[in-house]
Amino acid sequence: MKRRYWFVLGGCLCCIRSLSQTVRTRLESPFTTQWQFSKPGEEWSPVTIPHTWNAVDMQTTKAFYQGTAHYKKELVADTAWRNKRVFLRFEGVGAVADLYVNDRFIGQHKGGYGAFAFDIAPVLQFGQANTIVVKASNESREDVIPINHRLFGVYGGIYRPVKLIVTDKLHIAVTDNASTGVYIRQEKVSAAQAGIQVTTKLENKTGQPANAVLTTSIYDAGGKLVRTATSRVQVRPQGLQHFVQGLALTKPHLWQGVDDPYLYKVVVRVQQNGQTIDEVTQPLGVRKFEIVPRKGFFLNDKPYVLHGVCRHQDWWGSGSALSNEQHAADLATIREMGATSIRLAHYQQAEYMYAKADSMGLIIWAEIPFVNAVSGKENDNAKQQLVELIRQNFNHPSIYVWGLHNEVYGKSAADYTTVLTSSLHEIAKTEDPDRYTISVNGYGTMERPENQVADLQGMNRYYGWYEGKTPDLEGWVTGLAAKYPDHKVILSEYGAEGNVFQQDEAPPVKFDPVNGQYFPEQMETRYHETQWGILSKQHYLAGTYLWNMFDFAVPLWNRGGIASRNLKGLVTFDRQVKKDAFYWYKANWSKEPVLYIADRRFTHRKPGKTTITVYSNRGKPALSVNGKPIANMRQGTTAVHYVFDQVVLQPGVNKISVSTSDTLTDAVEWMVE
Repeated sequence: MKRRYWFVLGGCLCCIRSLSQTVRTRLESPFTTQWQFSKPGEEWSPVTIPHTWNAVDMQTTKAFYQGTAHYKKELVADTAWRNKRVFLRFEGVGAVADLYVNDRFIGQHKGGYGAFAFDIAPVLQFGQANTIVVKASNESREDVIPINHRLFGVYGGIYRPVKLIVTDKLHIAVTDNASTGVYIRQEKVSAAQAGIQVTTKLENKTGQPANAVLTTSIYDAGGKLVRTATSRVQVRPQGLQHFVQGLALTKPHLWQGVDDPYLYKVVVRVQQNGQTIDEVTQPLGVRKFEIVPRKGFFLNDKPYVLHGVCRHQDWWGSGSALSNEQHAADLATIREMGATSIRLAHYQQAEYMYAKADSMGLIIWAEIPFVNAVSGKENDNAKQQLVELIRQNFNHPSIYVWGLHNEVYGKSAADYTTVLTSSLHEIAKTEDPDRYTISVNGYGTMERPENQVADLQGMNRYYGWYEGKTPDLEGWVTGLAAKYPDHKVILSEYGAEGNVFQQDEAPPVKFDPVNGQYFPEQMETRYHETQWGILSKQHYLAGTYLWNMFDFAVPLWNRGGIASRNLKGLVTFDRQVKKDAFYWYKANWSKEPVLYIADRRFTHRKPGKTTITVYSNRGKPALSVNGKPIANMRQGTTAVHYVFDQVVLQPGVNKISVSTSDTLTDAVEWMVE
């Protein structure tokens, strides 16, 4: 009896059978163990993929290793694969990868964030051990984006999973930019109906025209077959063949974001002589996105607020070589805070992130790492990475926009950056006519030529940090609304740094945001209290994204008292401390009950009067200090913001407690010395 193995990979249910059997069906197997790793001048050492060589140095010093290193592994090629295609699919290698099999060069991939796949069957020795070698480099190059390590570090290594894929010579394409080979489009989506169009790319390496039956089936979340389309096809032995099938859903169960992220399943099968020889499964969330000027974001024709955060993928001690459990933990923290959307900045992130966002209902902004600097030599690579991003993630219902660039600039419509951005927009609309494109500037002006060629304009604004005063955000928004009422604009970044190891009741007003070493947590807290107070009342911006959800590594920085760190996260780099600003947004955004005393880590205070800030989304809180009620409360910048002024603390330990009418409580102890 043949034994079947089932596991979840990239959010899709895949069937794995013993690699030694000879049935004509796709075989997929993790290719992550028993690797050897070596940097120049070092001995080989065993590693398991995901792996990066920068997990420590890139997070602590600007003297991190950027250069080349090698990975090797043996593969015993089953004799049953002689008439098959055998692929190695790498989900991500930082940042340029060369693949060799048995000392023969197979191919190169440029870009540290997209997947790539190579057919290695022509050079395999079947029935024998074959040596797989990957040379990886994370050295900055002018022709590979990002072209430097300035805003974030590009970790070196095979830092995402690797798969071995074996298919029949007639199969759903694997090397179509490492995509699934299946593309699902939706049209005329409503509660009454939805048109589903599925394009499948088939490849025939048999050397002769091949007849087959192509079947596309839609199953509901319970596994019930809903619709099927069947076509008899002839696949020529040259090039990828595109086959389109249409299916109609009546009264579809719509994908409604975090409220109801309902997913169908699309299964595409290739059959010959009644036998399935290849099969691919993809998610289907039936939904409609739209941005209406002056009204905002709409999901399925209903207003939907984009409470957005930005996310970098690295963790303290792990770098970018993360497990699915770590990705899931980040997503859980984001949802706990009440966010409904994520800007996955500034590059294509793990496949697990997009798949999990589908099932959680998080709305995703996906982008390429064309960021912060222009060399004039990145044209081809930027286009390549955008095609990879779109094709590899085409079917995720959570994605609503493709990001073309962040803070790269041109002087005119004929400038290199503007022309390249325009080309990227055209590529995106050709590859995917149904989603928006966006480009981002850091000036806050609508007139930037390189930003006028995308569907949406993103603007990064850091009033009170890099420029002006914190309340200046309000004048900027109202000014744009008055002058450009019909434009589609998103606040793509706003934020401030906060070091939880630095506490100050009166944080500095004047400081150096680039070289300063004192950024107490209260700077970040007060910033967000003011800015969300402004943003929560505006109706012009289609969405807002705070920078950043988590502290992250910037190896070339030295500010805020911690080297190589951007401290604008609402959660510390090690994910151990949720800063006050996290609970500020949780109180404002989440439906979960929140009662929280801010500035709680400022535990040792000077004698005199103090201010106590409380966040409560369950009504007015009752505050007591050392058992005595405090009455002088005022409303802050939003309905959840309560401020108690001129509170007197006594020498020694002070017990501060707060409660609401529905029995929520919170308490801290502060020492006055």
